[in-house]
Order: sequence, then structure tokens, then C-alpha cells
Amino acid sequence: MAVQVVLVHGIRTSATMWRSQVEYLRQRGNPVVAVDLPGHGSRMAEEYTLDGAFATIDEAVTDAATRGPVLLAGHSMGGLVSMEYVGREDRPPVAGFVAASCTAIPRGVGLAAYRLLTRGFDSLPDRGLWLTRQMLYRTLPPETVEDFAAGGYAFDTQHLAMRSLSVLDLLSALRRIQVPVWFVNGQYDQLRVNERLFVRVARHAELIVVPRTSHLVSAMRPKAFNAVLNLAITTLERESSPRGT
Repeated sequence: MAVQVVLVHGIRTSATMWRSQVEYLRQRGNPVVAVDLPGHGSRMAEEYTLDGAFATIDEAVTDAATRGPVLLAGHSMGGLVSMEYVGREDRPPVAGFVAASCTAIPRGVGLAAYRLLTRGFDSLPDRGLWLTRQMLYRTLPPETVEDFAAGGYAFDTQHLAMRSLSVLDLLSALRRIQVPVWFVNGQYDQLRVNERLFVRVARHAELIVVPRTSHLVSAMRPKAFNAVLNLAITTLERESSPRGT
């Protein structure tokens, strides 16, 4: 059975951030679904809650698991929420997990600084949209530069979503995860701060740092990120194959 892939986006953006990965996976022959979390993308009018985010991921994973082993991949906020989900006591049907740009414990000074930064963007006349676009066009390749904005920006959801992350007990979740985990960070990612701790706590984890790349690792270096997905899928295919085949 083909490995099924579920993709979970980061804060403010939507499922469209995964366009390059969706195209690659479909060409590879792996069924893939990129979800929109509450308050984001096609669900912008909904209120964001952690329970709603968990329910969205669970629905996609449970459905995919009826057809084959599931690789769950999440970026930034989506990675943090997915990490908590994979580490649940009830052991959801996930065969492997790619955690991108999310090796930081979301509380304390770091979270406060990020929330202060987003408030500063919000205070601008266009809520910082012009500046955001300039940053994306300067750092992302032409094939992915439109993907982050294609589903709209969840400006009204971001503060609530960030505040909700502080209740996550990620280290406990990591200790419970029994499946292979690939942590993927850009070299210049600000959320690398706890990467060594996360790798040490997780039982079956590998850290991959993509050179010359920022927090938006899947969009800035899509071919490198797709290679990580290929590594994860190949690993799961090998583990799920009968012995001797």
C-alpha cells in the first residue's frame, strides 16, 4: 500500500503553502491531503481552537490510515500541534512524522517576542502585508513565492493561535512518540533554539538542517524539503513491506 501523506500548515497561512509538496507527492504516486486548520484558508470565518485543530488533523489522518501507512508533516505552528497529536496517549494511526521549523518550546520570552512582532505588523496601515510580500519575493523562488498568500492570511486568528500554543506539553509528547521523526530546520531558522533537546528526548528522531534557509524551509528550498519527504516515505515503505520483498 502506498504511504498516505497529511500536511499541516503554519500560522497565518493555509494549505496552499504546500503546493510544491503536493505536486511532488502526486507525481511520486503518494496520495496527499493538505488541511486547512480552523481560522485559516478556506475556514477563515471559523474560530481557531486547539481542539478544532486536533480534530482536523485526526479526521485527515484517520481517513488516510484506512488506505495505507500515514506520514504526517507539519510546519511551524502546524508542526507543534501535530507533535502534540502524534504524542497522544491513545497512539493515533501515524506511521511517521516530519516536524518542520518547530523545534522550540512555545512559551516564555520567545513566544512573547514573536507576539510583539506580529502586533507591530498589525499596527501598520495594511497590517504589514506590503512588507510581508517584499520579504517573500526577496527570499522565495518564483515557483513557490505565491503559495503562502494564495489562501489568504489569517490576521485575525494569529494571536489566538499563538496564545493557545503555550499550553502544549511538547517534551512529554515527544517521549511518548514511538514512530520515526524527522526534524527539519533551515540553517537560519529562529525556532532552532531547542532542536538538540527535542532530538535527545524523542526516541526515534533524526535532525536535518537545510543550509542557507530560513524558517520557510519547505518554500525556500522545495526540492530539499521534498527529498526529506522522499526519505521518510522510503523508510516507511521499507518498514511496512513483508520481509524478503
